Amino acid sequence: MASASLLLASFLIPHQVSAQKPDAPSRKAASAKPAPAAKKAAVRKKPTAPRAARPQGRTGVLHGPGAEARLLEIYTLIGSGDSRQALDKAGALVKEIPNFQLAQLVYGDLLMAQATPVSRVGHVPIKLSQRAPDRLEQLRLEAERRLHALRAQPPANSIPSQFLEIPASTRHAIAVDVSRSRLYLFENSGKGMRLAAHHYVSIGKSGSAKQVEGDQRTPLGVYYITSRLSPKQLTDFYGVGALPLNYPNEYDRRMGRTGSGIWLHGVPQDYYARTPLSTDGCVVLANPELQTLLDKVAPRTTPVVIADSLNWVSPEAIDVSRQSVQNLMEGWRVARSTSDLPRLKSFYSEQFSSGDMRLPQWQAQLERETKNRRPRQIQLKDLAILAWRDKSDILVVTFGEVPQGQVSGPVKRQYWGKENGLWKIFYEGVIG
Repeated sequence: MASASLLLASFLIPHQVSAQKPDAPSRKAASAKPAPAAKKAAVRKKPTAPRAARPQGRTGVLHGPGAEARLLEIYTLIGSGDSRQALDKAGALVKEIPNFQLAQLVYGDLLMAQATPVSRVGHVPIKLSQRAPDRLEQLRLEAERRLHALRAQPPANSIPSQFLEIPASTRHAIAVDVSRSRLYLFENSGKGMRLAAHHYVSIGKSGSAKQVEGDQRTPLGVYYITSRLSPKQLTDFYGVGALPLNYPNEYDRRMGRTGSGIWLHGVPQDYYARTPLSTDGCVVLANPELQTLLDKVAPRTTPVVIADSLNWVSPEAIDVSRQSVQNLMEGWRVARSTSDLPRLKSFYSEQFSSGDMRLPQWQAQLERETKNRRPRQIQLKDLAILAWRDKSDILVVTFGEVPQGQVSGPVKRQYWGKENGLWKIFYEGVIG
């Protein structure tokens, strides 16, 4: 069985994978995801049956975490030439989680390696592979990306460069690296953001960079979780729950992007995970891993950055950028506090819009507010600053505007863009 080490070696040599023809789950209910316009219909007014009443051991929906770690341990054993122990552990894994399709594929390869050399993951007879070649390629891609998590982890104590400022009140932040099929969960400790966990994810059938409704792409940008949906509110398609995102955000609208219903969600009970390119645009996790997010993250305050490839930096490496934007926000705060109308107006873009208001209507509103109140200091409470680079540089800034003498105020979100080298606000609104 020494030839089984080729299972691991096959990932050390780059190989082409069909990324444009993802698998389609064999089960009809899993292969036909509701269109975005129909997502409200997928939310149940009344549950048909309590989720706890459904059998869990057979389907593996609520198995404890660690399935991927066990699979990666099997790869490591194969790579070290210990194929016998790898086979034993693979057999135990598929027995416990029979709907983990990649684990089943690896187990099959290990069994076959007892009789014949195995050259790559999914070493199945040609006639059998021809029945579903695209599905086999997707499982190979899944194996490659899961294995990549073992050998290419982010540098210690690093964060995505988009996390310019995350306030202490924001307990968690999420970043998704599309190229790695990986979601990273950060916790806000007393010493800043730290990586708490990372999970394999599936994205859109057509990849990323969503532009229009129905293009089956996952959007790229800075988003926020808007709510939390329990399994009692959903059909089985979404697994143990869902975390909707605020796509399209104000920058997406500015760029003419359409669509809706982009969620982080789970999988049907008959599946442990989906292959890398298999959703209609959502970010999909195995149910046990989604459950960890459902248990931890807070709607409205948890940012989600989705990037083609994350740029990992030390917190100190973005100190200059962070300080520059903090100074920018301090300038806006002072102008707002002192009712310095000319200076306040200078912060807003000629392309500004907020709902039905364009710049002239917004400036008129600022003038009325300035007339009707005396200068009064305001605080920017729980300031969050996230950076994004698309066709230009973007800042997504969220804060509580708290007048002096008060303990709370409206939560506002601003979108800033570069115009002739200067930062300008092109959207501002209150978060409901």
